[in-house]
Amino acid sequence: MIRIKFPVIAATIVAVLSFQCAFAQVSESPELASRIKDEGLNNSQIEQISQYMTDLLGSRLTASQQKRRAEGLVISKLREFGLSNPRAEFAYEFTRGGWDVVKTYAAMTAPYYCAFSVNPKAWTGSTHGLVKGECVVFDVQSKEDLEKYRGKLAGKILLMPSTQNYTINFNPLATRYTEEQLSALTQDNRAASSVSPAGPPTAGRPRQTAANYEAARELQQLTAAFLANEKPLCVVTGRGTFNVPSGTGASYKVGDPEPTPEILMPIEDHGRMVRLIQNGEKVEMELELINKFTNDQEVHNVYAEIPGTDPKLKDQIVLIGGHLDSWHGGTGAADNASGCIVMMEAMRIIKALGIQPKRTIRIALWGGEEQGLYGSRGYLEQHLYKDQKKLPGYDKFALYLNMDNGSGRFRGIYLERNDVAFPFFEAWMKYIEPLGFNYLSPRTTGSTDHVTFNRAGLPAYQFIQDVLEYNRTYHTIMDTYERLSLGDLTLDATIVAWLAVCAANDPGKIPSREMPATPARF
Repeated sequence: MIRIKFPVIAATIVAVLSFQCAFAQVSESPELASRIKDEGLNNSQIEQISQYMTDLLGSRLTASQQKRRAEGLVISKLREFGLSNPRAEFAYEFTRGGWDVVKTYAAMTAPYYCAFSVNPKAWTGSTHGLVKGECVVFDVQSKEDLEKYRGKLAGKILLMPSTQNYTINFNPLATRYTEEQLSALTQDNRAASSVSPAGPPTAGRPRQTAANYEAARELQQLTAAFLANEKPLCVVTGRGTFNVPSGTGASYKVGDPEPTPEILMPIEDHGRMVRLIQNGEKVEMELELINKFTNDQEVHNVYAEIPGTDPKLKDQIVLIGGHLDSWHGGTGAADNASGCIVMMEAMRIIKALGIQPKRTIRIALWGGEEQGLYGSRGYLEQHLYKDQKKLPGYDKFALYLNMDNGSGRFRGIYLERNDVAFPFFEAWMKYIEPLGFNYLSPRTTGSTDHVTFNRAGLPAYQFIQDVLEYNRTYHTIMDTYERLSLGDLTLDATIVAWLAVCAANDPGKIPSREMPATPARF
């Protein structure tokens, strides 16, 4: 096992740690570990749950009718497992409302016919039946550029300028972490001399400066208003590679005029049409887009429990979860049915073995993660922490384990610069090291639901996972059952079941951190 060398901790911190963790660092028995491994590895239901959560549920865009349908199906499955009180609850207001795809068709008809694989942009409008029109390149880099198109766009199909070019990539499509990369993750990168691993990135996203963001947003709003007056047939954006379109959404609020229809097209097909136009060819397309808006302005989470049994500890919560919502193109398999599958199977394992934990173990399948962590934020503000004040559930929060980096194997866990968490996980890891769970990283990682709880000082963690082909496929129409590594998910669920039971039964719990002076931002 690779462990971090602890930095020198001030005497005051050591004193606090000794006091709060006096009964910590307790692992469950090897006999229980053997039972959990046997149920998780030899009686796994990962394949059945995976098909249920992808093929049957379909896509699950926030507040969509498909998401509401999925919530009901998941509740039925949790009830089938024998969990207590499976339910969906309101978490947060969502002013975009619901939006579902009814029909999508797009093809180039001149200079020759070619049907395209496209994905409508979420919260954009529909065409008036099957429409046909000439394609023009709509190149607007500033608000002054809009004037050259005034009065010329009605009945046209607008191709937004290309923003990325494909170059041959000689790296493998799927990767696992090397031992060297994993060892590097155990180094504390708060020090200037820390070495970052050279391996695959985690699921963080680049940040814009505030000025650039505001300028881009202003231009986007001006362009949307301009197009609403000009009335083009559709806007076409190049997004996605390997002839696979990706997914994203438009800015929209319930009550706004229906936005101009918009589709996302792989950069290969989009680039072909742009090049044809630039070389003097007339390009035409036909499209039929039917999208349905609904006035559903609520984000829901799905919960269920295995109740605690200890009179003094049963009101404390060990929380495990991932986000149930997805983008609308595929079936949200890697992002993030995979996380839900693992957490559901972990709960099934614990329940099937008749384990009666001291603390309550709760599964939370969040809504609205893709649009801004709405589901976990709602849980935090309803039960734990709001307006810089601790709520009654704050001190009863024992731990949150989150999964949202695809279906790759767990190699360890990011401990969010929380040194006091190390002795707990070192104890709990004792019997799962043979499953390849060997690395404790002091580092932080984003950008998913554990961040919600960390910002409130609560112990919440995301796993170190092999990336596989996640960065190629997430948020695309390719994110389907085939993206799941069932063997990896089987190991992951077994690990979560063990860690959840250890956390639920440990006499101590990881202490919360002191809150920052400034409010948490999302």
